[in-house]
Amino acid sequence: MGRRGPKPGFDDVACPNEDCDLYGIAGKGNIIGNGTYNTKSGRVQKYICRACGRVFCSRTNTAFYDLRTEEEKILLALKLVLKGMSLRSIAEVLEVSAGTVSRWLSRAAEHSEEVNKKLLKDLNVSKVELDELWTIVKKK
Repeated sequence: MGRRGPKPGFDDVACPNEDCDLYGIAGKGNIIGNGTYNTKSGRVQKYICRACGRVFCSRTNTAFYDLRTEEEKILLALKLVLKGMSLRSIAEVLEVSAGTVSRWLSRAAEHSEEVNKKLLKDLNVSKVELDELWTIVKKK
């Protein structure tokens, strides 16, 4: 037990290092806390993997990693893009540059592509099923 009480367990956090033996496996006890740091969105937890020594934070491998803007502001910008607002209009409403909104959008698109690659990796679907799915998506 620490000076300020028992240390929290990080059983829901997995190591993001692909070279680590425990990569992507949560609940093995290899992740320990390494402090926090403040951002405009609040505190961000830092971690260390005991197996490989990699230091990472709770935003690692997310679209918000290494951004200094509030997460809510970025999410609002992405929602406005989905609603059909132009990048310049979004930039004007949120009081940021259009280039910033464009970077947020491209970062979110890249992250979505990574997620799709991992989730749809072993999905066995015929071309007809994908064509039907695309027709439904296109109509909406």
